Amino acid sequence: MQPLPWNDLQDFLAIARAGQLSRAAALMGVDATTVGRRLRRLEARLGRTLFEQTREGQVLTEAGEALLAQVEAMSRVAERIADPAGDRADVSGLLRVSVSEGFGTWLIAEHLHDFAARHPAVTVDLVASNGFLSPSKREADCAVLLARPRQGPVVAAKLADYRLHLYASRDYVARHGTPTRATLARDHRLIGYIPDLLYAPELRYLHEIDPALAPTLRSSSIHAQARLVASGAGVGVLPHFIAGADPALLRVLPEIAITRAFWLVTHRDTRRLRRVRAFRDWLTELVSTHRARLVGTY
Repeated sequence: MQPLPWNDLQDFLAIARAGQLSRAAALMGVDATTVGRRLRRLEARLGRTLFEQTREGQVLTEAGEALLAQVEAMSRVAERIADPAGDRADVSGLLRVSVSEGFGTWLIAEHLHDFAARHPAVTVDLVASNGFLSPSKREADCAVLLARPRQGPVVAAKLADYRLHLYASRDYVARHGTPTRATLARDHRLIGYIPDLLYAPELRYLHEIDPALAPTLRSSSIHAQARLVASGAGVGVLPHFIAGADPALLRVLPEIAITRAFWLVTHRDTRRLRRVRAFRDWLTELVSTHRARLVGTY
């Protein structure tokens, strides 16, 4: 096979990060027709479909995910060649990162020591809470959001999909039986978010499963919900990266899977700062390593 054109791979990377052909084209400074043509040419040469077309835009296929990891590695090498002074010793300053409570605590905080070891001159503020600071208002250097921003001077790249399932403790199932679709609303206590305190519409999990489902034990904190489920208080929707490794929890109604996505957002004017680039590269590497944990394939 002849070498793949680097322009085509750069366009592929831009589409993967932006999630839409039109947004990728704007970032690349070309028209969407050109980006689409290059993508079709790349897919034809590889003999694989790299994206699925959805109402929201382009979503990576399994082949696309595999290629993304390789192209991102190539892109990091190209950036180091273009900026040889940008070594680890020069990465310094304050980096403020805004993330959701669950993702920030259960994945980023578990591994942030690795970023700190790589870049000891960077001070990291990890704001892991219900609600997000805004990169467009310069409240944060990076934010991991549950949806791609539709406006503002920001650049958004899809970081990873993640999945959620219904869970109950083994003790709860022993006492109350295994929930079914017929009995879930009628015979089981449900745990979930407080409706009028939701900070993102993507958190309406129970309503997505069945509009008739309503939690009676409610919390604005995903950690509190996880503790409630683990204590045997009821049945709740939890991310696999939180609940999947807990041997005390059972996935109930396993055919139900809710898919959401994390989006990495940076301000257009500061995204090329070395500390921002370093964190973006590190986080992309982290989620790639732990993709199975996020999507529930283990």
